[in-house]
Amino acid sequence: MPKIKTNRAAAKRFRKTASGKIKRGHAFKSHILTKKSTKLKRELRAPAYLKSCDAPGVVRMLPYL
Repeated sequence: MPKIKTNRAAAKRFRKTASGKIKRGHAFKSHILTKKSTKLKRELRAPAYLKSCDAPGVVRMLPYL
Protein backbone atom coordinates (compact mmCIF):
# COMPACT_ATOMS: atom_id res chain seq x y z
CA MET A 1 0.00 0.00 0.00
CA PRO A 2 1.46 3.42 -0.86
CA LYS A 3 1.58 6.23 1.63
CA ILE A 4 -1.32 8.68 1.60
CA LYS A 5 -0.38 12.27 0.80
CA THR A 6 -1.10 14.87 3.44
CA ASN A 7 -2.81 18.05 2.30
CA ARG A 8 -0.05 20.56 3.12
CA ALA A 9 -2.42 23.53 3.24
CA ALA A 10 -4.47 21.78 5.93
CA ALA A 11 -1.34 20.65 7.80
CA LYS A 12 -0.30 24.28 8.26
CA ARG A 13 -3.71 25.31 9.62
CA PHE A 14 -4.78 22.53 11.98
CA ARG A 15 -3.32 20.70 14.96
CA LYS A 16 -4.70 17.84 17.00
CA THR A 17 -5.00 18.22 20.78
CA ALA A 18 -4.37 15.50 23.37
CA SER A 19 -8.12 15.01 23.80
CA GLY A 20 -8.55 14.47 20.05
CA LYS A 21 -10.09 17.82 19.13
CA ILE A 22 -8.86 19.74 16.06
CA LYS A 23 -7.43 23.14 16.94
CA ARG A 24 -7.49 26.02 14.44
CA GLY A 25 -6.65 29.70 14.33
CA HIS A 26 -8.99 32.63 13.90
CA ALA A 27 -9.44 34.65 10.75
CA PHE A 28 -9.39 38.48 10.54
CA LYS A 29 -6.25 39.06 12.59
CA SER A 30 -3.49 39.53 10.03
CA HIS A 31 -3.96 43.06 8.66
CA ILE A 32 -6.15 46.17 8.88
CA LEU A 33 -5.88 45.94 12.66
CA THR A 34 -6.15 49.65 13.43
CA LYS A 35 -9.93 49.75 13.11
CA LYS A 36 -10.43 46.60 15.21
CA SER A 37 -10.86 46.95 18.94
CA THR A 38 -8.22 45.79 21.40
CA LYS A 39 -10.73 43.36 22.86
CA LEU A 40 -11.42 41.76 19.48
CA LYS A 41 -7.72 41.41 18.68
CA ARG A 42 -7.08 39.83 22.08
CA GLU A 43 -9.95 37.34 21.60
CA LEU A 44 -8.71 36.40 18.13
CA ARG A 45 -5.37 35.34 19.63
CA ALA A 46 -6.95 32.46 21.54
CA PRO A 47 -7.22 29.10 19.76
CA ALA A 48 -10.50 27.93 18.30
CA TYR A 49 -11.70 24.38 17.84
CA LEU A 50 -13.42 22.79 14.88
CA LYS A 51 -17.03 21.77 15.24
CA SER A 52 -17.56 18.03 15.29
CA CYS A 53 -19.47 18.18 11.98
CA ASP A 54 -16.46 19.77 10.21
CA ALA A 55 -13.80 17.50 11.71
CA PRO A 56 -14.19 14.47 9.38
CA GLY A 57 -13.29 16.52 6.30
CA VAL A 58 -10.12 17.83 7.92
CA VAL A 59 -9.13 14.41 9.27
CA ARG A 60 -9.40 13.04 5.72
CA MET A 61 -6.88 15.65 4.53
CA LEU A 62 -4.50 14.79 7.40
CA PRO A 63 -4.20 11.00 7.47
CA TYR A 64 -1.23 10.96 9.89
CA LEU A 65 -2.56 13.53 12.34
